[in-house]
Amino acid sequence: MIEVLRAGPMTSVQDGGRSGWRSIGVTAAGALDGTSLALANLLVGNRPDAAVLEISLAPVRLRFERSVRIALAGADLDGRLDDGTPVRCWWSCRIEAGRTLTLNPTRPLGDVGLHTYLAVAGGIDVPEVLGSRSTDLKSGFGGMRGRLLANGDRLPIGVDGLADRLAQEPDACDRDGVPLGRPFGIRAPEWFWPKAAAGESAPPVPVRFVRGPEWEDFSLVSRRLFAHEDWEVSPRSNRMGYRLGGATLVRLKARSRDLLSHGVLPGVIQVPPDGQPIVLLADAQTTGGYPKIGVVITADLPIIAQVRFGARVRFVECDLAQARTALDLSRRYLREMAGIIDARLGRVSPTGSAVGSTSA
Repeated sequence: MIEVLRAGPMTSVQDGGRSGWRSIGVTAAGALDGTSLALANLLVGNRPDAAVLEISLAPVRLRFERSVRIALAGADLDGRLDDGTPVRCWWSCRIEAGRTLTLNPTRPLGDVGLHTYLAVAGGIDVPEVLGSRSTDLKSGFGGMRGRLLANGDRLPIGVDGLADRLAQEPDACDRDGVPLGRPFGIRAPEWFWPKAAAGESAPPVPVRFVRGPEWEDFSLVSRRLFAHEDWEVSPRSNRMGYRLGGATLVRLKARSRDLLSHGVLPGVIQVPPDGQPIVLLADAQTTGGYPKIGVVITADLPIIAQVRFGARVRFVECDLAQARTALDLSRRYLREMAGIIDARLGRVSPTGSAVGSTSA
Protein backbone atom coordinates (compact mmCIF):
# COMPACT_ATOMS: atom_id res chain seq x y z
CA MET A 1 0.00 0.00 0.00
CA ILE A 2 0.83 3.66 -0.40
CA GLU A 3 -0.45 5.73 2.52
CA VAL A 4 -1.40 9.28 1.57
CA LEU A 5 -0.18 11.52 4.39
CA ARG A 6 -0.76 14.76 2.49
CA ALA A 7 -2.76 14.54 -0.69
CA GLY A 8 -2.34 18.06 -2.04
CA PRO A 9 -5.30 19.91 -3.53
CA MET A 10 -5.31 18.22 -6.96
CA THR A 11 -4.00 14.64 -6.95
CA SER A 12 -5.85 11.79 -8.62
CA VAL A 13 -5.36 8.30 -10.02
CA GLN A 14 -5.12 8.39 -13.83
CA ASP A 15 -4.08 6.02 -16.60
CA GLY A 16 -4.24 5.98 -20.38
CA GLY A 17 -7.95 6.82 -20.33
CA ARG A 18 -11.31 5.23 -20.89
CA SER A 19 -11.85 4.51 -24.60
CA GLY A 20 -14.88 3.27 -26.49
CA TRP A 21 -17.62 4.84 -24.36
CA ARG A 22 -18.06 8.37 -25.74
CA SER A 23 -21.10 7.30 -27.77
CA ILE A 24 -23.02 6.86 -24.51
CA GLY A 25 -21.69 10.04 -22.89
CA VAL A 26 -18.68 8.69 -20.94
CA THR A 27 -15.60 10.91 -21.14
CA ALA A 28 -12.12 9.57 -21.70
CA ALA A 29 -10.57 10.98 -18.51
CA GLY A 30 -6.97 9.73 -18.16
CA ALA A 31 -3.70 11.61 -17.89
CA LEU A 32 -3.64 15.15 -19.28
CA ASP A 33 -0.06 14.59 -20.44
CA GLY A 34 0.03 11.14 -22.02
CA THR A 35 3.72 11.41 -22.89
CA SER A 36 4.82 11.90 -19.27
CA LEU A 37 2.41 9.16 -18.17
CA ALA A 38 4.04 6.72 -20.59
CA LEU A 39 7.60 7.68 -19.66
CA ALA A 40 6.99 7.41 -15.91
CA ASN A 41 5.49 3.96 -16.41
CA LEU A 42 8.23 2.76 -18.75
CA LEU A 43 10.87 3.80 -16.21
CA VAL A 44 9.45 1.31 -13.68
CA GLY A 45 8.71 -1.50 -16.12
CA ASN A 46 4.95 -0.93 -16.41
CA ARG A 47 2.80 -0.77 -19.51
CA PRO A 48 2.80 2.81 -20.81
CA ASP A 49 -0.88 3.29 -19.91
CA ALA A 50 -0.79 1.85 -16.36
CA ALA A 51 -2.42 3.75 -13.48
CA VAL A 52 -0.29 6.42 -11.78
CA LEU A 53 -0.77 9.44 -9.55
CA GLU A 54 -1.32 12.71 -11.43
CA ILE A 55 -0.14 15.53 -9.15
CA SER A 56 -1.15 18.99 -10.31
CA LEU A 57 -0.44 21.00 -7.15
CA ALA A 58 2.14 20.25 -4.44
CA PRO A 59 3.05 19.64 -1.64
CA VAL A 60 2.26 15.94 -1.49
CA ARG A 61 3.56 13.41 1.07
CA LEU A 62 3.35 9.63 0.69
CA ARG A 63 4.47 6.68 2.81
CA PHE A 64 5.39 3.38 1.15
CA GLU A 65 4.57 0.30 3.20
CA ARG A 66 6.81 -2.01 1.16
CA SER A 67 9.92 -1.57 -0.94
CA VAL A 68 9.04 -0.29 -4.40
CA ARG A 69 10.58 1.28 -7.47
CA ILE A 70 9.09 4.60 -8.54
CA ALA A 71 9.62 7.22 -11.21
CA LEU A 72 8.54 10.83 -11.62
CA ALA A 73 7.91 12.46 -15.00
CA GLY A 74 6.40 15.76 -16.09
CA ALA A 75 6.61 18.98 -14.11
CA ASP A 76 9.69 19.19 -11.91
CA LEU A 77 9.08 18.87 -8.17
CA ASP A 78 11.50 18.90 -5.23
CA GLY A 79 11.29 15.25 -4.20
CA ARG A 80 12.91 14.19 -0.92
CA LEU A 81 12.86 11.04 1.18
CA ASP A 82 12.64 11.38 4.95
CA ASP A 83 16.42 10.88 5.21
CA GLY A 84 17.03 13.78 2.83
CA THR A 85 17.81 11.68 -0.26
CA PRO A 86 16.70 13.56 -3.41
CA VAL A 87 14.21 11.93 -5.78
CA ARG A 88 14.58 13.52 -9.19
CA CYS A 89 12.19 13.85 -12.07
CA TRP A 90 12.81 11.65 -15.14
CA TRP A 91 14.62 9.05 -12.99
CA SER A 92 13.83 5.56 -11.75
CA CYS A 93 14.70 4.97 -8.09
CA ARG A 94 14.09 2.48 -5.30
CA ILE A 95 12.28 3.40 -2.09
CA GLU A 96 12.60 1.10 0.90
CA ALA A 97 9.65 -0.04 2.98
CA GLY A 98 8.54 2.50 5.56
CA ARG A 99 10.08 5.49 3.80
CA THR A 100 8.19 8.74 3.29
CA LEU A 101 8.43 10.78 0.07
CA THR A 102 7.65 14.49 0.11
CA LEU A 103 7.09 16.40 -3.14
CA ASN A 104 7.35 20.16 -2.82
CA PRO A 105 6.87 22.79 -5.52
CA THR A 106 9.97 24.22 -7.15
CA ARG A 107 10.62 27.59 -8.70
CA PRO A 108 9.39 27.38 -12.30
CA LEU A 109 12.13 27.38 -14.93
CA GLY A 110 9.71 28.09 -17.77
CA ASP A 111 6.07 28.25 -18.77
CA VAL A 112 5.71 24.48 -19.29
CA GLY A 113 5.37 22.18 -16.29
CA LEU A 114 2.08 21.88 -14.40
CA HIS A 115 1.39 18.14 -13.89
CA THR A 116 3.70 15.50 -12.42
CA TYR A 117 3.21 11.75 -12.82
CA LEU A 118 4.33 9.32 -10.12
CA ALA A 119 4.50 5.72 -11.32
CA VAL A 120 5.10 2.68 -9.11
CA ALA A 121 6.32 -0.67 -10.42
CA GLY A 122 3.19 -2.82 -10.62
CA GLY A 123 0.90 0.19 -11.07
CA ILE A 124 -1.74 1.71 -8.79
CA ASP A 125 -4.08 -1.25 -8.40
CA VAL A 126 -7.48 0.37 -7.86
CA PRO A 127 -10.46 -1.42 -9.46
CA GLU A 128 -11.08 -1.01 -13.18
CA VAL A 129 -14.32 0.71 -14.19
CA LEU A 130 -15.30 0.42 -17.86
CA GLY A 131 -11.84 -0.82 -18.70
CA SER A 132 -9.87 1.96 -16.99
CA ARG A 133 -8.60 2.93 -13.54
CA SER A 134 -8.79 6.66 -14.36
CA THR A 135 -10.74 9.01 -12.13
CA ASP A 136 -13.76 10.63 -13.79
CA LEU A 137 -14.18 13.57 -11.42
CA LYS A 138 -17.34 14.93 -13.02
CA SER A 139 -19.24 11.63 -13.01
CA GLY A 140 -17.68 10.41 -9.76
CA PHE A 141 -16.31 6.98 -10.60
CA GLY A 142 -12.97 5.29 -11.19
CA GLY A 143 -9.72 5.90 -9.34
CA MET A 144 -10.22 6.35 -5.60
CA ARG A 145 -14.02 6.16 -5.53
CA GLY A 146 -14.34 8.82 -8.22
CA ARG A 147 -12.70 11.66 -6.31
CA LEU A 148 -9.43 13.44 -5.69
CA LEU A 149 -7.12 11.83 -3.16
CA ALA A 150 -7.54 12.81 0.47
CA ASN A 151 -5.30 12.57 3.53
CA GLY A 152 -5.45 9.07 4.96
CA ASP A 153 -6.19 7.26 1.68
CA ARG A 154 -4.42 3.94 1.14
CA LEU A 155 -3.63 2.95 -2.43
CA PRO A 156 -2.91 -0.68 -3.37
CA ILE A 157 0.11 -1.45 -5.54
CA GLY A 158 -0.01 -4.19 -8.18
CA VAL A 159 2.41 -7.09 -7.77
CA ASP A 160 4.26 -8.99 -10.47
CA GLY A 161 7.65 -10.60 -10.91
CA LEU A 162 9.32 -7.59 -12.53
CA ALA A 163 7.96 -5.19 -9.90
CA ASP A 164 9.31 -7.42 -7.13
CA ARG A 165 12.75 -7.68 -8.77
CA LEU A 166 13.01 -3.94 -9.34
CA ALA A 167 11.96 -3.26 -5.75
CA GLN A 168 14.92 -5.28 -4.46
CA GLU A 169 17.64 -3.85 -6.68
CA PRO A 170 19.80 -1.44 -4.68
CA ASP A 171 20.54 2.10 -5.77
CA ALA A 172 24.03 3.49 -6.04
CA CYS A 173 24.83 7.20 -5.73
CA ASP A 174 27.90 9.33 -6.23
CA ARG A 175 29.33 11.51 -3.47
CA ASP A 176 26.84 14.27 -4.31
CA GLY A 177 23.86 11.97 -3.99
CA VAL A 178 23.27 11.76 -7.74
CA PRO A 179 21.86 8.33 -8.67
CA LEU A 180 24.08 5.98 -10.66
CA GLY A 181 23.46 2.67 -12.37
CA ARG A 182 20.05 1.10 -11.82
CA PRO A 183 18.24 4.28 -10.82
CA PHE A 184 18.55 5.61 -14.33
CA GLY A 185 17.25 8.65 -16.12
CA ILE A 186 16.09 9.62 -19.58
CA ARG A 187 15.94 12.88 -21.47
CA ALA A 188 12.72 14.79 -21.08
CA PRO A 189 10.74 15.86 -24.16
CA GLU A 190 12.36 18.98 -25.55
CA TRP A 191 9.35 21.15 -24.77
CA PHE A 192 10.03 20.81 -21.03
CA TRP A 193 13.21 22.84 -21.27
CA PRO A 194 12.90 26.60 -20.67
CA LYS A 195 13.15 28.67 -23.85
CA ALA A 196 14.35 31.92 -22.23
CA ALA A 197 17.42 32.82 -20.19
CA ALA A 198 17.07 33.97 -16.60
CA GLY A 199 15.57 37.44 -16.38
CA GLU A 200 14.03 37.32 -19.85
CA SER A 201 10.34 36.94 -20.52
CA ALA A 202 9.53 33.55 -22.00
CA PRO A 203 8.14 33.50 -25.54
CA PRO A 204 4.66 32.06 -26.04
CA VAL A 205 4.48 28.27 -26.13
CA PRO A 206 3.77 27.16 -29.73
CA VAL A 207 0.81 24.80 -30.11
CA ARG A 208 -0.09 23.38 -33.53
CA PHE A 209 -3.67 23.14 -34.75
CA VAL A 210 -5.70 22.22 -37.81
CA ARG A 211 -8.72 24.21 -38.92
CA GLY A 212 -12.02 23.27 -37.35
CA PRO A 213 -15.39 22.73 -39.06
CA GLU A 214 -16.53 26.31 -38.33
CA TRP A 215 -13.26 28.03 -39.30
CA GLU A 216 -14.95 29.87 -42.15
CA ASP A 217 -17.74 31.07 -39.84
CA PHE A 218 -15.34 33.54 -38.22
CA SER A 219 -14.37 36.88 -39.69
CA LEU A 220 -11.07 37.16 -41.53
CA VAL A 221 -9.76 39.45 -38.80
CA SER A 222 -10.71 36.91 -36.11
CA ARG A 223 -9.01 34.08 -37.98
CA ARG A 224 -5.82 36.13 -38.26
CA LEU A 225 -5.96 37.08 -34.60
CA PHE A 226 -6.48 33.47 -33.57
CA ALA A 227 -3.37 32.25 -35.40
CA HIS A 228 -1.08 35.25 -34.87
CA GLU A 229 -1.81 36.66 -31.41
CA ASP A 230 -0.82 35.33 -27.98
CA TRP A 231 -3.40 33.70 -25.72
CA GLU A 232 -3.08 33.61 -21.94
CA VAL A 233 -4.10 30.49 -20.02
CA SER A 234 -6.69 31.43 -17.43
CA PRO A 235 -6.56 30.15 -13.81
CA ARG A 236 -10.22 29.21 -14.36
CA SER A 237 -9.00 26.28 -16.46
CA ASN A 238 -9.37 22.68 -15.31
CA ARG A 239 -9.17 19.09 -16.54
CA MET A 240 -12.21 19.66 -18.76
CA GLY A 241 -10.65 22.49 -20.71
CA TYR A 242 -8.21 25.40 -20.86
CA ARG A 243 -9.86 28.80 -20.99
CA LEU A 244 -7.80 31.31 -22.94
CA GLY A 245 -7.82 35.09 -22.73
CA GLY A 246 -6.94 37.47 -25.56
CA ALA A 247 -8.58 39.06 -28.58
CA THR A 248 -12.33 38.61 -29.01
CA LEU A 249 -13.17 36.22 -31.85
CA VAL A 250 -16.26 37.21 -33.82
CA ARG A 251 -18.39 35.07 -36.12
CA LEU A 252 -19.72 36.44 -39.38
CA LYS A 253 -23.33 37.55 -39.04
CA ALA A 254 -24.33 35.46 -42.04
CA ARG A 255 -22.87 32.38 -40.29
CA SER A 256 -23.86 33.09 -36.70
CA ARG A 257 -26.62 30.51 -36.64
CA ASP A 258 -27.09 28.34 -33.58
CA LEU A 259 -25.50 24.91 -33.89
CA LEU A 260 -27.13 21.65 -32.96
CA SER A 261 -25.38 19.75 -30.18
CA HIS A 262 -22.65 17.61 -31.73
CA GLY A 263 -19.82 15.31 -30.70
CA VAL A 264 -16.56 16.82 -29.44
CA LEU A 265 -13.17 15.40 -28.48
CA PRO A 266 -10.10 16.47 -26.49
CA GLY A 267 -8.19 19.00 -28.57
CA VAL A 268 -11.26 20.71 -30.02
CA ILE A 269 -11.08 24.52 -29.68
CA GLN A 270 -14.54 25.89 -29.00
CA VAL A 271 -15.48 29.57 -29.09
CA PRO A 272 -18.38 30.48 -26.77
CA PRO A 273 -20.40 33.72 -27.16
CA ASP A 274 -17.81 35.80 -25.27
CA GLY A 275 -15.30 35.13 -28.09
CA GLN A 276 -12.62 33.62 -25.79
CA PRO A 277 -11.46 30.15 -26.92
CA ILE A 278 -11.63 26.99 -24.80
CA VAL A 279 -9.34 24.04 -25.58
CA LEU A 280 -11.02 20.81 -24.52
CA LEU A 281 -8.86 18.39 -22.52
CA ALA A 282 -9.12 14.85 -21.14
CA ASP A 283 -12.27 15.35 -19.04
CA ALA A 284 -14.10 17.20 -21.81
CA GLN A 285 -17.81 16.56 -22.26
CA THR A 286 -18.78 14.30 -25.14
CA THR A 287 -21.09 16.80 -26.89
CA GLY A 288 -21.18 20.57 -27.34
CA GLY A 289 -22.85 23.34 -29.27
CA TYR A 290 -20.20 26.03 -29.59
CA PRO A 291 -18.48 26.61 -32.97
CA LYS A 292 -15.11 24.93 -33.39
CA ILE A 293 -12.47 27.21 -34.86
CA GLY A 294 -9.70 24.61 -34.70
CA VAL A 295 -8.38 21.38 -33.19
CA VAL A 296 -5.05 21.00 -31.35
CA ILE A 297 -3.14 18.14 -32.95
CA THR A 298 -2.68 14.95 -30.91
CA ALA A 299 1.09 15.38 -30.63
CA ASP A 300 0.67 18.79 -28.96
CA LEU A 301 -2.08 17.91 -26.48
CA PRO A 302 0.52 17.05 -23.79
CA ILE A 303 2.22 20.38 -24.43
CA ILE A 304 -0.80 22.62 -23.96
CA ALA A 305 -1.91 20.57 -20.95
CA GLN A 306 1.44 21.37 -19.26
CA VAL A 307 1.32 25.14 -19.87
CA ARG A 308 1.16 26.98 -16.56
CA PHE A 309 -1.72 29.27 -15.65
CA GLY A 310 -0.90 32.83 -16.67
CA ALA A 311 1.52 31.72 -19.39
CA ARG A 312 0.95 32.42 -23.08
CA VAL A 313 0.41 30.11 -26.03
CA ARG A 314 0.60 30.85 -29.76
CA PHE A 315 -1.43 28.72 -32.18
CA VAL A 316 0.49 27.58 -35.27
CA GLU A 317 -1.54 26.24 -38.18
CA CYS A 318 -0.57 22.97 -39.83
CA ASP A 319 -2.26 20.52 -42.19
CA LEU A 320 -3.24 16.90 -41.61
CA ALA A 321 -0.05 15.56 -43.18
CA GLN A 322 2.06 17.66 -40.80
CA ALA A 323 -0.12 16.55 -37.87
CA ARG A 324 0.48 12.90 -38.77
CA THR A 325 4.23 13.51 -39.11
CA ALA A 326 4.30 15.16 -35.68
CA LEU A 327 2.45 12.18 -34.20
CA ASP A 328 4.89 9.77 -35.86
CA LEU A 329 7.83 11.68 -34.35
CA SER A 330 6.19 11.60 -30.91
CA ARG A 331 5.69 7.85 -31.19
CA ARG A 332 9.27 7.40 -32.37
CA TYR A 333 10.57 9.29 -29.33
CA LEU A 334 8.57 7.04 -27.00
CA ARG A 335 9.81 3.93 -28.81
CA GLU A 336 13.40 5.14 -28.47
CA MET A 337 12.96 5.79 -24.74
CA ALA A 338 11.22 2.42 -24.31
CA GLY A 339 14.15 0.68 -26.01
CA ILE A 340 16.68 2.41 -23.76
CA ILE A 341 14.68 1.62 -20.64
CA ASP A 342 14.03 -2.02 -21.57
CA ALA A 343 17.73 -2.51 -22.19
CA ARG A 344 18.37 -1.23 -18.67
CA LEU A 345 15.69 -3.54 -17.28
CA GLY A 346 17.21 -6.47 -19.16
CA ARG A 347 14.10 -7.47 -21.05
CA VAL A 348 12.61 -7.48 -24.55
CA SER A 349 10.27 -4.52 -25.01
CA PRO A 350 6.56 -5.45 -24.96
CA THR A 351 5.51 -1.83 -25.37
CA GLY A 352 5.58 -1.13 -29.09
CA SER A 353 1.86 -1.42 -29.81
CA ALA A 354 0.73 0.28 -26.62
CA VAL A 355 2.95 3.36 -26.92
CA GLY A 356 1.64 4.72 -30.20
CA SER A 357 -2.01 3.82 -30.48
CA THR A 358 -3.66 7.23 -30.85
CA SER A 359 -4.76 8.98 -34.05
CA ALA A 360 -3.78 12.37 -35.46
